[in-house]
Amino acid sequence: MHRPSKLIFSFVSPGVDATIVLLCLQLLIFFPFYWLLTVMTDNRDSDTLTLVDNSFGRLPDHLLIEIFIRLPVSEWAQISCVKKQWASLFLGECLWQAALMRTFPSASQAKRWPGPIPQGLSKRRFAALYVGKHIFALDNDIDEIVGHTYLFLKEQLELSNMPPPSGILHGTIIDQFITCGKSRDVAHELASQIWLAVLDNLEENQHTFLLLKRLALEGDVFLPFPYSRSIKVQWRVFEKLFTDFRDCFDQADYYDVLAIAKNKFQPIPSAWLGF
Repeated sequence: MHRPSKLIFSFVSPGVDATIVLLCLQLLIFFPFYWLLTVMTDNRDSDTLTLVDNSFGRLPDHLLIEIFIRLPVSEWAQISCVKKQWASLFLGECLWQAALMRTFPSASQAKRWPGPIPQGLSKRRFAALYVGKHIFALDNDIDEIVGHTYLFLKEQLELSNMPPPSGILHGTIIDQFITCGKSRDVAHELASQIWLAVLDNLEENQHTFLLLKRLALEGDVFLPFPYSRSIKVQWRVFEKLFTDFRDCFDQADYYDVLAIAKNKFQPIPSAWLGF
């Protein structure tokens, strides 16, 4: 089982050229990189660990980057924990520029847009495009803006201190899409989709319960369309409170939130009833 690693690392030298880069990458198709991660995190075979660590440590950063960006994104967090050198690569701009160009080639043609939500550097852009493709299943000129808006809203709601009122956040999202040339109807629909996706992807913890309760207790303020909050989003807030977080309520809070729900929605689901 040690032969593949020796084969890969035997022709890596300080003077690595393009031919070696291509050869290493071709070998990766047949040699599972996961085995390397397993070996490097398994102290039961110290000789093998030393061999792989020393051999792989001779690879230059640009070759490591070319290898890493060809591995599943779901493995990147684990890979970055193997060595300090690898962690520093994931903190730098070069790896994310390479990943961006490989995974989303059209990103190089995208222009910066106006509005309150900035584009950010390569790592932020990669995350935004990944969100647009995998959460919203978008693959057009709006996918990056939607991804950035999703990240913006999620980060604002997850702030440890008091997040801004939902009306301000919703208005910021609407302004972003209108500034980018979207109609009022499209801006409202996109904002609603983003709110629903963020609410569904919040962690189930005490902070999220307090956040949802605060959103439920916010008073209704009349705002013209498209700045008015979506009924679908308001429904989802109460639905999560009465299903996912029912056990977090004390009796007084439960009946306060239930009274607001009854005032907003008629009829309400029977699953919401009963403390």
